Amino acid sequence: MINLPRGTQDILPGESEKWQYLERRFIELCTRYNYKEIRTPIFEHTEVFQRGVGDTTDIVQKEMYTFTDRGNRQLTLRPEGTASVARAYVQHKLYGQVKQPQKLFYYGPMFRYERPQAGRMRQFIQFGIEALGSADPAIDAEVIDLAMTFYQSLGLKSLRLVLNTLGDQESRMAHRNALINHFTPIKDELCSDCQVRLEKNPLRVLDCKKDCDHEAMASAPKILDYLTEDSRHYFEQVKKYLDELGIEYVIDPTLVRGLDYYNHTAFEIMSEAEGFGAITTLSGGGRYNGLVEDLDGPNTPGIGFALSVERLLLALDAERIVLPVEQALDCYLIALGEEAELKASGLMKTLRLAGLQVDKDFLAKKMKAQLKTADREKAKFVLIMGDQELEEEAVLVKDMANGTQETVSFDSIVNYLKERL
Repeated sequence: MINLPRGTQDILPGESEKWQYLERRFIELCTRYNYKEIRTPIFEHTEVFQRGVGDTTDIVQKEMYTFTDRGNRQLTLRPEGTASVARAYVQHKLYGQVKQPQKLFYYGPMFRYERPQAGRMRQFIQFGIEALGSADPAIDAEVIDLAMTFYQSLGLKSLRLVLNTLGDQESRMAHRNALINHFTPIKDELCSDCQVRLEKNPLRVLDCKKDCDHEAMASAPKILDYLTEDSRHYFEQVKKYLDELGIEYVIDPTLVRGLDYYNHTAFEIMSEAEGFGAITTLSGGGRYNGLVEDLDGPNTPGIGFALSVERLLLALDAERIVLPVEQALDCYLIALGEEAELKASGLMKTLRLAGLQVDKDFLAKKMKAQLKTADREKAKFVLIMGDQELEEEAVLVKDMANGTQETVSFDSIVNYLKERL
């Protein structure tokens, strides 16, 4: 027997309906905020992520699924969505359109080679949004608001929004030098990855999972102490907008995020539900002014977030939230005899074209077994046809909720069912 690859999953009927429900809710919410859908390829030229995500990130160094195709091109299964959206923004010159900012949303599979665990797969599904073309702190707040609203609309209550700023380029350079001075004396005590990061991108040292408990981490310089006046003002404006929206947040100056393209606003949304697990992050995002330029586009500010559907489902389970997923049939057809079977096929199509969810038996079961199937499928009505019903050009309709039965003509059956459903 061939099993599925490690770090992937089959989402079977009974579970897939939850995913469909969440997709519909996310699309509906994004539409309300006037975000438009964008669909990018599942694989890109590797350079998109090397330049967009950053050479010093764990994603690029350790986690990407990269391969060479038959044309000797190096391609990578997308590990995240923002770089692909930025590439599309540049390639299709969306910066030249009248409507700015470009407010976009996406959902689909991403791929990272990491150790599989609860809520963290090698193929995982992300929902995400990107707003490209505005440096207004109000849109930072809107992006955060959309993320929080999505979670809250599903009934989640044990949420914690963690906020930080990474500052502008001048702020980051001053902070960078301070980090180098701080960690250099104990460089040999850091893991091999951090020793490289200290030279290339010392901010990444703060995000290390191996050295997170080292005493030097607690005393490391904080970005908030190195902000320029402009960066400090921008961050204050973001907080004021969040206050106006009634969104509670906690400032965490150690929040870095795992991608090189972030600057200014950075945030994560955590679950504090009991039993959720050690990894509490549900989603994260931030501002990435400069990313579009890194992909050969014009100077374009941007901000976005992405959330994991797998982790969202775990959070819903932790708070014992049952999604209102309808799995019942509108009606189930039982046909007795060859002629009735033929007529049932045409009637079933008529009902389906009218928008009803309909099914019938295809295993030649006895009537009693078919009734059991209808009950198992939670059919609201059972339509029974035999020789007598064919003669009368009607069906016997059984209401499964109260057990009542009524004969209804073929011509009236659609309206009859719609009125009662």
